[in-house]
Amino acid sequence: MVAPDLGPLWLTAQLAGMTTLLLLLLGTPLAWWLAQTRARIKPVVEAVTALPLVLPPTVLGFYMLVLFSPTAALGGLWLKVTGTTLTFSFVGLVVASVLYSLPFMVQPLQSAFEAVGRGPLEAAASLRAGPLDAFFSVASPLALRGYLTAVVLTFAHTVGEFGVVLMVGGNIPGQTRVVSIQIYEHVETIDYAAAHTLAAILLVFSFVVLLAVYVLNRRFPIHAGVR
Repeated sequence: MVAPDLGPLWLTAQLAGMTTLLLLLLGTPLAWWLAQTRARIKPVVEAVTALPLVLPPTVLGFYMLVLFSPTAALGGLWLKVTGTTLTFSFVGLVVASVLYSLPFMVQPLQSAFEAVGRGPLEAAASLRAGPLDAFFSVASPLALRGYLTAVVLTFAHTVGEFGVVLMVGGNIPGQTRVVSIQIYEHVETIDYAAAHTLAAILLVFSFVVLLAVYVLNRRFPIHAGVR
């Protein structure tokens, strides 16, 4: 087997790591709100969050490309503030990946928070714990399984992105050429040996990720509270 080009692999790892970290920070409060709220708008928010699961990646990537364009409001503002474009840049890939992988972070966390229930939180409140204290000292530890699943799935899903990253980032060596794009390029140039090497790496990685999720689900059972 041909030795793989480690540049796209390293760039992919950076993209997946940053996306997972940002979604952990942004997705946790959203998942907590969805798990706790009874607002009528909840189904709408859940549907918007889940859109990347059903939309073709090229459709989502196209609209992100339009939104990130220097002629659009968001893309133009970013260009004015930073002097760089969101399109065909690593920062643009991160923003696009955050939107594309959103449900893989939010849905496991929401399910875990819902499984915790209201009983442990009410017990914490009776001991004079504030909302933040109850969340970090009670709800989060009980939702550990959801956190682990969400982090693993988000990272793995970002690693496997193709349509969105191709539309938004293109294929710029050292900047936006992630491993999935590199495999596609090898196939286009009929370099099947190099494509096979990278594809085999992703295949093994995907299997290990799924195995880890199943093992973690067995090791950390859901803690159901009193609702």
